Amino acid sequence: MSYLLEMQRIRAGRWEALLLGPDAAGLAVSHLERSLPGLVAVADGLGRWRLSLPIPPEVLNDGVQTFLLTDAPSGEVLAHFSIIAGVPLEDDLRTEIDLLRAELDMLKRAFRRHCLESGS
Repeated sequence: MSYLLEMQRIRAGRWEALLLGPDAAGLAVSHLERSLPGLVAVADGLGRWRLSLPIPPEVLNDGVQTFLLTDAPSGEVLAHFSIIAGVPLEDDLRTEIDLLRAELDMLKRAFRRHCLESGS
């Protein structure tokens, strides 16, 4: 079967998506190889399915949490979404931003030197 996840978001603790495909029967969402209960698929015509899943609070922890949307009978992964949270992430982001700033400063200096040397 061919599926396409057209749109997705998380709102008020629920993951929502619009799935294009022939059938939503047999779809499942898992986290750390554990199937999550409560996935609802509602047809809205033309082979589109509105998917909704409450995200259990117990799966939200520091770091990156990845969820897989699968066709349960075949085990094929159709899509995934991730939630990133926690204090350790702040340090990672600050480090990345500092690295990006340093690289940008290096590029600015190289560009200015190039302009001076080429007379532009």
